Amino acid sequence: MKKALILVNPYSGLISAVNQPIRLREELNKLGVDVDIKPNSIDTAMIINGNAVSFIQGYDFVIYLDKDKYTSAMLEKTGIRLFNRHEAIRVCDDKMDTHIRLAGCGIKMPDTIAGLLCYNEEASVQEVSTRINLIEDRLGYPCIIKECYGSLGAKVYCANNREELLVLMEKVKLKAHLFQKMITTSRGRDVRVIVIGGKAVCGMRRTSKTDFRSNIELGGTGEPIELPESFREVSEKVADTLELDYCGIDLLYGENDEPIVCEVNSNAFFRAMESVTGVNVAEKYAKYMYETVYGVS
Repeated sequence: MKKALILVNPYSGLISAVNQPIRLREELNKLGVDVDIKPNSIDTAMIINGNAVSFIQGYDFVIYLDKDKYTSAMLEKTGIRLFNRHEAIRVCDDKMDTHIRLAGCGIKMPDTIAGLLCYNEEASVQEVSTRINLIEDRLGYPCIIKECYGSLGAKVYCANNREELLVLMEKVKLKAHLFQKMITTSRGRDVRVIVIGGKAVCGMRRTSKTDFRSNIELGGTGEPIELPESFREVSEKVADTLELDYCGIDLLYGENDEPIVCEVNSNAFFRAMESVTGVNVAEKYAKYMYETVYGVS
């Protein structure tokens, strides 16, 4: 019997997060794969006598819908095939790491400066005046500040002047973060592209009239689009560079509507994408995994 396991984050109650594993199970069941859905937990894997040990038995592969990099690393070390693989999940979960990995690959991204990590809660960010000057000189205002770990548009901020910048720098100083030049030609709009097995399968334009972020979870709206070839090409190049089986890539519009890579999401929710575009994303992903594992179409 063909069997697969979907591991999900035990704390997430978001509708999209609940929908994702159910839809994937539905489509895998149609292909003859029996699927269990379980929350990731401390007894999924551990190190015993110096070796990584998995307590997951009897599954041909695991769909890893969590961002716990430690468990994914241990599972993969025991030989279990993960979708996505551990390294792809790890790199995408850290926004700065993602940009570093894509740098030098001919992929357009916003100008980005890594935030200095502070280990002293009492320290003042104004002590790093040279960094503040660099941000203002290289990025200007408005300036985007992002915590390196976060999704759904959360933990992303905008500073319109030095006063706001200092407040936000103080807010994130103890966390991994970055600063980016705002792509003003794309304010409140972007394109989400789903890539499966190295191929861009669908895309939607997201728009917000009330926020510089266009995330649907923050009130943005989505509409289906025919992906321009340049958007398709860069999306597939990003997925290939990061060795992703599946991902959602957020692209901004440059001055001439050229695509600029904003973020890459290794476990991108597809509930809204399926609803807006009518594309059965879960089916396409299920078929890709089936063919990859079992070698048949």
